[in-house]
Amino acid sequence: MISYILRRILLIIPTLIGIMIINFFIIQSAPGGPVERLIAQVKGEAVRATERISTSGGETVADTSPMDAGSVTGKYRGAQGLDPDFIREIERLYGFDKPLHVRFLVMMGNYFRFDFGTSFFRDRKVMDLVLEKMPVSITLGIWTTLIVYLISIPLGIRKAVRNGSSFDIWTSFVVTVTYAIPGFLFAILLIILFAGGSFIKIFPLRGLVSENWQELQWHMKILDYLWHIVLPITASVIGGFAGLTMFTKNSFLEEIGKQYVVTARAKGLSEKRVLSGHVFRNAMLIVIAGFPSAFISALFTGTLLIEIIFSLDGLGLLGFESAINRDYPVVFGTLFFFSLLGLVLNLVGDLMYMFIDPRIDFESREV
Repeated sequence: MISYILRRILLIIPTLIGIMIINFFIIQSAPGGPVERLIAQVKGEAVRATERISTSGGETVADTSPMDAGSVTGKYRGAQGLDPDFIREIERLYGFDKPLHVRFLVMMGNYFRFDFGTSFFRDRKVMDLVLEKMPVSITLGIWTTLIVYLISIPLGIRKAVRNGSSFDIWTSFVVTVTYAIPGFLFAILLIILFAGGSFIKIFPLRGLVSENWQELQWHMKILDYLWHIVLPITASVIGGFAGLTMFTKNSFLEEIGKQYVVTARAKGLSEKRVLSGHVFRNAMLIVIAGFPSAFISALFTGTLLIEIIFSLDGLGLLGFESAINRDYPVVFGTLFFFSLLGLVLNLVGDLMYMFIDPRIDFESREV
């Protein structure tokens, strides 16, 4: 198993580099980069200044700055009329004075030392921003994943055991309805019903803790924290438990129909013994081993709209705002960090197969 783990760890490096190469060149080729955004801000300020001079009776002078042949101003939209030296200074500020491949190599060299640089627009280190926002996303990710598993696994098992019964039919209807409703719509409904939107106000509308949280006693801090996460966690769980419930049911149904179950029943074993001693371990193998990937999904991809609706300043909101503002250090830094974390947790998920079922031999597997 040790050799398998070492091979998987070595495979993480080229996989991570491949992910970064694809995303780097796609994002860098998209229009509206940081240089263009700063140019737009500068020209906007210049227009406002010109308007102030005009309204105060002053005279405006046409911009006659030279446009050298093949000038740097032609590289960016909206740069016409600006001093080329000024544009070059902006490029140096953001590191765009270097060729694309050089920028990528420098960036990856820094990232492998876990130096993610400084945000273009927040003037703070990327790692500090990630560490600041991470508690919110970890809260949503852990609670959502745990509750989804606690609901989905027992429900999926019961649906498989009672397949075709009235219980299976009406629970399938509920699961289908919850799957069809987007999580953010359910979040809005919860706010309307329980956060003072139109009916009653039981839960707070925004934030992870109250403003006076630091002044509360330790047990009140816990209660205040739990009070704030009820609605966002509920909205996240509703959008996530349906798929796992049906996946668990189908996994059990597949195992129940196999020959070894028929043989066990033919030997006179009770239904409870067959399910607990034979079916459960095999059926739950793939379900439980998928826990790390489910956590990653809930942590980084499933909470953006929930964070926005409930004013939770987490990693989803940080990534969204950074992409909109073309804050490349934050975009690429978080992409590298989360891709690395996802690849490591993917390895952990594979290793969980062994702990659930020791019959699996990793040494005989090819990467």
